[in-house]
Amino acid sequence: MSWFESLILGLVQGLTEFLPVSSSAHLRLTAAFSGWEDPGAAFTAITQLGTEAAVLIYFRKDVGRILSAWFRSLTNKAMRSDHDAQMGWLVIVGSIPIGVLGVTLKDQIEGPFRDLRITATMLIVMGIVIGIADRLAARDEAGGKHRAAKERKGLKDLNVRDGLIYGLCQAMALVPGVSRSGATISGGLFMGYTREAAARYSFLLAMPAVLASGVFELKDASEGGHVSWGPTAFATVIAFVVGYAVIAWFMKFISTKSFMPFVYYRIVLGIVIIALVATGALSPHAAESAG
Repeated sequence: MSWFESLILGLVQGLTEFLPVSSSAHLRLTAAFSGWEDPGAAFTAITQLGTEAAVLIYFRKDVGRILSAWFRSLTNKAMRSDHDAQMGWLVIVGSIPIGVLGVTLKDQIEGPFRDLRITATMLIVMGIVIGIADRLAARDEAGGKHRAAKERKGLKDLNVRDGLIYGLCQAMALVPGVSRSGATISGGLFMGYTREAAARYSFLLAMPAVLASGVFELKDASEGGHVSWGPTAFATVIAFVVGYAVIAWFMKFISTKSFMPFVYYRIVLGIVIIALVATGALSPHAAESAG
């Protein structure tokens, strides 16, 4: 991987990680359209450490409160009813599905799941799902007949069942094209949470999974020697800087704006990819790494 490639891929990772468009799909597509080698799942996981560092800094007050309350609840029974302590446990519960599936499906994630036909299909299907969830939320916010805006749930209403459903939604993002934020936020909207609450828990929930995945890939790549460390580190730093700016913008955007621009973008991009593959202009395995 060249330094220029790492610059572009780092920018793509930072720009798309928090938007409901799938960063893994865009890294894969950027390489395919540019004629570069697929950066691979290891590169994606490692550069996500940069964007996750941006989340840790942006939500540092929330993270500090949750960790403090959670650790105190281990020895202080009175703390176990504290909302922040409970949030710590709910993040752990919600991380179980992606942890289990990430390990058991590792070979598929790094191989068959990176087929561009699967990526395009997921872009379209999840785009439709996000669109439906967005319309339901908009109807409620407007005082729809089924649920008034004031009845939408906040993070204090989060329970084990909902946390586990969030976790299952997050696990879907193991397939390029789904989008971690798109899947989890949509899941939250379907369960009746506010946009802001769904987004906030989505980003908090991603921390353990992304950090664990990145560290795992760092260890695996160190032993296998199949990662260009200089360019990968450079891309990770770029992803951190760009990612922080994007998450600050997105948290303001999501509280008042519709997801529909992202929905239209996903569907159009998916259709274009399918058309290019169907006509032979693009191979479904374009730019795939030989390793």
